[in-house]
Amino acid sequence: MLAALMELHKMSHANPLPPIRTSDKVGQSPQGLRSWLGIGIVLLVATAIIAPFPFLENASGHDIAFHIQSWMDASRQWHQGVLFPRWAAWANFGYGEPRFIFYPPISWTLGAGLGQVFEWRMVPGALIWLMLVMAAAGMFHLAREWLSPCDSLAAAVLYMANPYQFVVVYYRSDFAELVAGAIFPWLVLYAIRIGRSRMRGIIGLSVAFAAIWLSNAPAAVIATYSLVLLLLVESMVERSARTFARGCAAMAGGFGLAAFYIIPAVWEQKWVQIQQALGPALRPAENFLFTHSDDPEFQLFNWKVSSVAIVMILATAIAIGLSRRRKRESPQIWWPLATLGAASALLMFPFSGFVWRQLPKLQFVQFPWRWLLPLAVLFAMFTAAALTRAPRRWIGWIALAIALGCAATAIAHDAWWDSEDIPQAESAIQSDAGYEGTDEYQPLASDRSELQTEAPRVAAVAASIDTIANATKIPTGQMDRDLRLHIERWISEDRIITVDTPRPVTLIFRLLDYPAWRAELDGRPAEIRSMKNTGQILVSVPAGRSRVEVRFIRTLDRTIGGAISLVTGLVLAILFFTDRRAAIVAAAVEKPEAA
Repeated sequence: MLAALMELHKMSHANPLPPIRTSDKVGQSPQGLRSWLGIGIVLLVATAIIAPFPFLENASGHDIAFHIQSWMDASRQWHQGVLFPRWAAWANFGYGEPRFIFYPPISWTLGAGLGQVFEWRMVPGALIWLMLVMAAAGMFHLAREWLSPCDSLAAAVLYMANPYQFVVVYYRSDFAELVAGAIFPWLVLYAIRIGRSRMRGIIGLSVAFAAIWLSNAPAAVIATYSLVLLLLVESMVERSARTFARGCAAMAGGFGLAAFYIIPAVWEQKWVQIQQALGPALRPAENFLFTHSDDPEFQLFNWKVSSVAIVMILATAIAIGLSRRRKRESPQIWWPLATLGAASALLMFPFSGFVWRQLPKLQFVQFPWRWLLPLAVLFAMFTAAALTRAPRRWIGWIALAIALGCAATAIAHDAWWDSEDIPQAESAIQSDAGYEGTDEYQPLASDRSELQTEAPRVAAVAASIDTIANATKIPTGQMDRDLRLHIERWISEDRIITVDTPRPVTLIFRLLDYPAWRAELDGRPAEIRSMKNTGQILVSVPAGRSRVEVRFIRTLDRTIGGAISLVTGLVLAILFFTDRRAAIVAAAVEKPEAA
């Protein structure tokens, strides 16, 4: 990184370029060689960040098990013909859970897709590398609104290698937030352009906003409040309500594009124990900077991330101060970004507790230090802007490179490295043993602690369905010898059982009851009941030969959400091509006049 920044310094002094405006061609370099050198620097830094992975396997952060299990679950469902999974079939040790309804799809789709190309042990590093490169590209284009190409490249490198990025990669393994972080600069870019851009600017903001909502729910809440704040400040600076109106239109478009995920996730929350997402140690009040806790491990991590936050807050504040001259040149950029930086910093401290309690859904961000996500964008932007006009800025870049290198080395060395996470998850899914579920995605009638991990896929008990539904455990008893039970089909969203019994029985499925499950008995709708405590699906079968099918259906909320996303996508596509055609016609008219 140090060598790359030194080369960057030489380039910037050899051929300095003035800042460009929105009307300029973003990212255009005067020399192709310099463009390729910039790309090489980005790729080199991204590779350096994941360099320990081939030697130490994978950083085993807090969320790594959740993500790799989701990737493998989705990947195996693809092979079963389920292209867009909704039910995590191997969660809760094979009883399943509606994880994919509530968890945004981009990260687990990317992980599952990379699993088709690479060995599973290589997927975390590959996903991190791709997102780091995408983050750098977004940050470069954002910085070009304000800085020269060389300084914009410096901002891009600074963003992809900021301290919080290392926390996400090495301590947390939160791949969904990593994806959201790669998209965030694009959101800010289109937000500060919205007042002076054509229709394509509104469409760009809609797509970036939707992409964050489809990446990570806490980051989406942060992005929503950040975008509202940016639009308000920009409207006040420009003294134009048009900016805010255009921004609101873009947000509506973004919500529309993401409706296929948002509407089911919101509607079906009443079917799961979603409040467990705010259980002990998961509430904002317990995760402000430098919070005290009786749990030594929790305390240690909080203080580590708090130290990173303080360093970034101070560095951003100093950079904002040093770049204050630029607010006269570009107030429509400086003021919105500086305001967002101040708000992001203040929301990490306990005195902001009132705000966390009052603003809708803000509590589901869980960890106030997650506001380092937007702060990292401003940290990179303002630091690059501040060092641009420093008398000997190469000294500042060298010092910064050394500091970031030391921080990265310390965090990587302190991380927990594990070579067994992925093989264990892969073995558990391949053997159908499954993996541990998630508290907040438990169906209402279920208690995960009561589930028997060794239970068969289907058990037939000679007792009435009412008796089984009220039992606290599965009754045991001698069944008729000539009862025959055959599993004809058992895939993630479709289970078919044939039963031949001399007397009525109740089938107990290794499957949790959820309103989207429907049962048919010999082709006719059948009643589904759930067992007390465990919430397992029960179906009553009469004497004789029967065929029972239990399917996961498309509920009305999913249909409505999909229709809204489809219509929104079509409208935005029509607007995009209409705007593009208008621009081509306008350019053709201007060209003869200029001649």
